[in-house]
Amino acid sequence: MDTKRGAEEFERVLRARLLQGEPVEGPERKEVPIVSTFLAEWVETYAKTNNKPSEAWSKSMIVRRHLVPFFGKMRLDEIGVRDVERFKAEQLRRELSAKSVNNHLTVLRRALACAVEWAIIEHVPRIQWLRTAVPEFDFLTREESDRLLAAVPREHLAIVATAVKAGLRRGELLALRWEDIDLRAGKILVRRSVWKGKVTSPKGGRSREVALSPKLAEALRGHRHLRGPIVFCNADGSMLTRDQIKRIVPTACRKAGLREIQWHVLRHSFASQLVMAGVTLRAVQELLGHATIEMTMRYAHLAPAVHREAVASLDRLQKSGHQMGTETETVV
Repeated sequence: MDTKRGAEEFERVLRARLLQGEPVEGPERKEVPIVSTFLAEWVETYAKTNNKPSEAWSKSMIVRRHLVPFFGKMRLDEIGVRDVERFKAEQLRRELSAKSVNNHLTVLRRALACAVEWAIIEHVPRIQWLRTAVPEFDFLTREESDRLLAAVPREHLAIVATAVKAGLRRGELLALRWEDIDLRAGKILVRRSVWKGKVTSPKGGRSREVALSPKLAEALRGHRHLRGPIVFCNADGSMLTRDQIKRIVPTACRKAGLREIQWHVLRHSFASQLVMAGVTLRAVQELLGHATIEMTMRYAHLAPAVHREAVASLDRLQKSGHQMGTETETVV
């Protein structure tokens, strides 16, 4: 309907109301909550219900520290594109990284989308993400990994070896049970993780299977105990905490004469060494449990030999094509 026809229809409705003695102001405007009130409800009813504990905590922190201080006093339907841009500029002035700001915008957009789904507002304002550089990461070479494992005390060898040679996240290591390890078949089924004492599914919500290398299988056999179902545990069989294992890797690095790294670098090392050995990115994605191949692509630049082979194959194909053409001319 064009503007003129819309105005005529509106006038017709007003005339009809006047003739019937009805008010012409139209229906009362629906009350829309302010942002701080809505986000408090959203965290409790949506984030804590639909996300893993660690993700819900992260969303709650972003709401409390970043979104409410900036948008909190605004009515939910007052947030526009200009306000979003002002928020981005303010966050950058505080020297937050573009990636962090994008994380905050992701939470804001999800919350506003819920407001639309709950019929509180009619639309989500357009959000333009900041450009981010490809994140750099550290990793150990195979020789450095061997030096690290040689420096780890015997009681910690199995857990560090599982991180280096199977790529498990810290929460997955702490939640690992003996029933998840099949030493005879040579595999680990990663189906649990733990965060602040709460056991959940792995990140992404899916289990995955990782093959055991001979050295890792040997380390796990040597670690076998009768203290309970948890693989890496305290003397009484209870689950270890992140704080309890925090210094294991940095201490071993110093002993091995390596730069000091943290647990997450061991996972990067597992992936990086696989890619450099020629393992496909798709296979690495499955072993790491990445939800998308884009997350695994950060390791793509570590496969120079694979790239050279791909380009060299063009020459082989071209040479083969010339030979086929020559043979055809001879037959004719």
